[in-house]
Parts: sequence; structure tokens; C-alpha cells
Amino acid sequence: MGADRSEVRDAAPKGSDPQREKKKLSRSFGWLTLLGVLLVLAGLVGLVYAGVATLTSMFLFGWLLLIGGVVGLLHAVQSRKGNYFWLAVIVAAINLAAGFVILMRPEASAEALTMFAALLFLTGGVFRLVGALVVRGANFGLALVQGAFGILLGVLILSNWPGNSLYVIGTFFSLALLFDGLSLIATGLGARRILGLVREDEVPAGRGAEGGTREAAENRPVGDQEQSNN
Repeated sequence: MGADRSEVRDAAPKGSDPQREKKKLSRSFGWLTLLGVLLVLAGLVGLVYAGVATLTSMFLFGWLLLIGGVVGLLHAVQSRKGNYFWLAVIVAAINLAAGFVILMRPEASAEALTMFAALLFLTGGVFRLVGALVVRGANFGLALVQGAFGILLGVLILSNWPGNSLYVIGTFFSLALLFDGLSLIATGLGARRILGLVREDEVPAGRGAEGGTREAAENRPVGDQEQSNN
């Protein structure tokens, strides 16, 4: 019996480890939910102030290009004995030049990106529409609607260009933040709910081990119990 009690004491701290891990996971998913809330708030603010969101996205894009160009240039210098040294240098120089131009002329860069987005919507819509009409697969209706919507969106952007360039990029950027935030909130809350259900259905390891020891002691033959008592 003394050995059984020592086994129960040793099993209790080990059973608390899953609870600790679940608390850590719950805290991590809580931070994920908080990040989603912040992204949703940023997306809503960006939709209200689309012009500020456009300029902010331009500055972020410019700095990302500059940082990528510097990192690419350093990597090209480190691997200068490779076969693609000059190609890496040219790509890094293009990134540096594009980032510098975007930071110096954010409004003109927004106009160029708005034109590029409109042409991308147009070409993507045309390809989707033609592919849906040619293939006529199971998702024929959905592909047809997506293609028509892409063409319509591209035409609407081009019809008001360049006057709409101050809020088109900001609107798309804010919508991306909004939907990403909603996705993070749904993931975090769903994971915490699942962890809560698992925690409610779980039996503490110490009690389970103690109950199992008692049942084993009760189910032992009488002769074994008398020998242990003696």
C-alpha cells in the first residue's frame, strides 16, 4: 500500500502538465484574438480614412522594397562567386530604386498601382469568363460571376482614374486587414472554445490514479490482503 501511495503522489504532478499546456495554448489563442481585434479596428479606421490608408500603405510598400533591396544586395555581395551574382545585383537595384521613388512620390505611385490593379482585375476577369464559357465545369455559375465581377471592377476603377487613386489602394488594404482580423478572431475564439470543452470533459489525473488504486485494492483476493496486512 505504501508503494501504491507513492505512485499516486508521483502521478499527480505529471497529470498537471497537460493543464499547464492547455493554459499556455489558451493564452496564446487569446493573444491571437486580440491581434485580430486590432486588425479589425485598423481596417475600419482605414475604410473611414481611405486617403490616409493609401499613403500609409505606399510608405510601407516603399520601405519594404528598400529593406528588401538592401538585404538582396548584401546577399549578392556575400555570394559574389556564384553564377547569379549580377542578376541578384540588378534585382536589388530595382527594388532600391522602386522603394526610393515610392517614398519620394507616394501619390504618383498610388496612381500607378491603381492602374495596375485595374488592369489586373480586367485581365483576370476576362480569363475567368472565357475559361468558364469554354470549360463549363461544375462551378460554371460561380466562375462566370467572378469573371463578370472582375471585369466590372476593373472598368469602374479605370473610369474614375486617376481621381480615385487616393482611396482605391487604401480601401483594398483596409479590407484585407478587416478580413484577416475577422479570420484571426474566429480562429482564436474557436480554439479557446475547443480547449474549454476538452478541459470540462477531462478527469484529474491524481483522482483517477487514486480511484484506480482503491479499486485494485478492493478487487484483490482476501488472501493477498491478509498477507499484506501481516
